[in-house]
Amino acid sequence: MRVTIFRNGRVGDGHVILCPESLEVLLTVTGEVLDINAKVIYAASGGKISDIRLIREDDVLFISEGEPYLDSKTVIATNCQTSTNTNICVSHGREQLQKSSHNDWVTLNVGGVHFTTTRITLAGRESDTMLARMFADEGIPWHSAVDHTGAYLIDRSPRYFEPILNYLRHGELILDDGVSPSGVLEEAKFFGITSIIKQLEEMVKSKEPPSDHSAITRREFVKLLKGVAVNGELRCQGMNFAGADLSKLDLRFINFKMANLSGANLTLANLSYCSLERANLSGANMDGANLQGVKMVLANLEGASLRNCNFEDPCGSKANLEGVNMKGVNLEDSQMTGVNLRVATLKNANLKNSNLRWAVLAGTDLENCNLTGSDLQDANLRGANVKNATFEEMLTPLHMSQSVR
Repeated sequence: MRVTIFRNGRVGDGHVILCPESLEVLLTVTGEVLDINAKVIYAASGGKISDIRLIREDDVLFISEGEPYLDSKTVIATNCQTSTNTNICVSHGREQLQKSSHNDWVTLNVGGVHFTTTRITLAGRESDTMLARMFADEGIPWHSAVDHTGAYLIDRSPRYFEPILNYLRHGELILDDGVSPSGVLEEAKFFGITSIIKQLEEMVKSKEPPSDHSAITRREFVKLLKGVAVNGELRCQGMNFAGADLSKLDLRFINFKMANLSGANLTLANLSYCSLERANLSGANMDGANLQGVKMVLANLEGASLRNCNFEDPCGSKANLEGVNMKGVNLEDSQMTGVNLRVATLKNANLKNSNLRWAVLAGTDLENCNLTGSDLQDANLRGANVKNATFEEMLTPLHMSQSVR
């Protein structure tokens, strides 16, 4: 076992040695190390050591040449009475006392926040870290500056340092909600805490969208969703969801701009206020999806199924599908009040029994569309191509003012 030895009444110039098996040998070794005629060994509490078995791992021992035990704190106080700079003296005394043992308490000022811990915490778990080297037994840590309380100044983020310190205390990496693993990873690299770098890298990777072009799975996407608040922005721009099962998921406010959702299963999904601009939704199944306020400008929905979809927003926000390609799409029984389908392509689409009141269909290609039983009251059909479109059993008749050609 190892012990730390000092001359009687001193807390400077200490030495860490391996404790021999007998008191006589210990006196000989300590006398040689401290260059004194060692006769008596005192514990840190002032008690005289008479049996080697009383000494424990990391004990602090004071070696005497025969004089009575001298309290190191009293010696520091006496010396300070002659000092003309009290602040320097107190700081020096604090630094000297902090150096006396692995178990001594030290205070760190990290970015303005104080953390109090022991030297063994900072150095015990990993001996080759920056903190271990800074707070080794001997010497002031790299001659570090201290604040007015004597706490060692470290110019790093306290938010990300706290998980590092807790890991050194109990061996478990725990991140509170809202603490970025990327920030903690940078601190671990800075301080050289190598044992948690891989774990943190995996945590960072799990919160980031895949970097390659392979299709994301439902499991991977749900993991992404869990890391984002409901009203937060999740950017999935340009990502590949081809064939993915995203059914019944809450996907509100997500940015799917230019994403590949071809063949995806989006049945009963909530896509309210999503951006699907220029997205590829060809062949996707969106039956029963909630599409309130959705933006699908120039999206490709050719061959997709949107039966029983709801585009109608009671708050007044209109879905924007301007220029969308919905060739052959199935929109049967969909609620599309006020939807903007200007210059969209709906050739061969099934709009049977759909509610298209106040919809903007100006310049829209409705050739061969099935509009049987649909409601086109006050819909704008100016310039629309309705060649061979079916308008049977409509709820309200079309008027010339709607300018059907």
